[in-house]
Amino acid sequence: MKKVENSLANLDNARYDMDRKRLETLPTDKAERQGATEPLPNEICKEDNTMKAKKLLSLGIACTMAAGLLAGCGASSSDSTASTATGDTGASAAATDGASGKVYYLNFKPEQDQQWQDLAAVYTEQTGVPVTVVTAASGEYETTLMSEMAKSDAPTLFQVNGPIGLANWKDYCYDLTGTPILGELTSDTYALKDGDATLGIGYVIESYGLITNKTLLEKAGYTIDDIKSFADLKKVAEDITARQDELGFAAFTSAGMDSSSDWRYKTHLANLPIYFEYKDEGITSTDAIKGTYLDNYKNIFDLYINNSTCAPTELAGKTADDSRNEFLANEAVFYQNGSWEYVNLTQDGTFTDDDLAMIPIYIGVGDEANQGLCTGTENYWCVNKEAPEEDIQATLDFIYWCVTSEEGTKAMADDMGFVIPFKGAQESTNVFVKEDQEMTAEGKVPVSWNFTTMPSENWKNNLGSALTAYAAGTGTWDDVVTAFVDGWATEAALNAG
Repeated sequence: MKKVENSLANLDNARYDMDRKRLETLPTDKAERQGATEPLPNEICKEDNTMKAKKLLSLGIACTMAAGLLAGCGASSSDSTASTATGDTGASAAATDGASGKVYYLNFKPEQDQQWQDLAAVYTEQTGVPVTVVTAASGEYETTLMSEMAKSDAPTLFQVNGPIGLANWKDYCYDLTGTPILGELTSDTYALKDGDATLGIGYVIESYGLITNKTLLEKAGYTIDDIKSFADLKKVAEDITARQDELGFAAFTSAGMDSSSDWRYKTHLANLPIYFEYKDEGITSTDAIKGTYLDNYKNIFDLYINNSTCAPTELAGKTADDSRNEFLANEAVFYQNGSWEYVNLTQDGTFTDDDLAMIPIYIGVGDEANQGLCTGTENYWCVNKEAPEEDIQATLDFIYWCVTSEEGTKAMADDMGFVIPFKGAQESTNVFVKEDQEMTAEGKVPVSWNFTTMPSENWKNNLGSALTAYAAGTGTWDDVVTAFVDGWATEAALNAG
């Protein structure tokens, strides 16, 4: 298998030259820490390199043909980034004093790269355990994971996006049954299982919708209380467009369709017609999507591209950064994105909580008055069972610390804007998270994340290409429907084969 090269020039020597120092706050007995009666099996680390190569080749074929790879809430980073949290000289010296084990985390979320680097550094400073965080470029996680897993020093901690993603990687996943972190989950619904084995743990709950600049909306003569349906949203957006020169801003940021941004439409926006079809059919997945609500999908996409900061023909070259920067510059009222954007919008003081709101993405289906935000998870931690025993334990210790310690839970709540499904979670200061909680408390129904059932990454890419061509006027909506419906059946059949 030809490996995809990854720019990790300073990774190999830096991340592994320190020994491990056992957490003083955790039980010292290995069996007690694991919650198991038997030690970690040494044999999992002894697979022959030839067999590993064959395994990864087979996996590469499966990943190309099959399932729903990590979909993407991410920034427009073009390269993977790496850092080893070696801490200061004192921490490094302490680490050599009899400890063992190291952590290599391949992170899926570019928008939280720096926060993970910072948290890893804190952990290393406290424990002496070297933690390397590598962040894959937006839309390149699966490719990067395959490349890194083929190396001798593979990630000890990686991510899958749900049952379909797990199917590709389950042979590499350590069984988390009985581990302390599993016991910290608030609900077993966040445990990703294969039979009786727990192979992944959902570590973050997020929401997405239409981030709204309330100040600009009020300048246009409206409030968020005026938007309770697609019809309301259409009326407000088209009125803003009609007065755009007078007002000095547009309704929507650019619907960027490059690889850093198109996930917002081929994945997150496409979730809405899938959600409502599943709801009608009483199902949670399918090998043959009907496309019942694709007219509604067209209506919301048309509203975006015809009432934005740029002409539809320019969208192919617009990026995630373009869209965010337009919003930061007060050039548009609405910006489709998620709770993970909170820090990016508020960290430099451009916006305060009073300036921002998130409203549901209405497409004209269902009980819109009682519709909530799109809320769920596609991010499941998996521990590489083929890592050395001491690295597996170091990784288990690290993620346990992340979700139980004051430093970890604070960073995940405040710095990353996460709601985490663990008993020690801190209340988030993220205004979008608070709004989701308030809507749910009022009885509004969150739109579940069904895009994890999309049949493959290839399906998403083909849909994105069709949407881009449609916006540019070089393709038709029929092409979008074909990519959606026929493409789904084709990819599902490949997966079944």
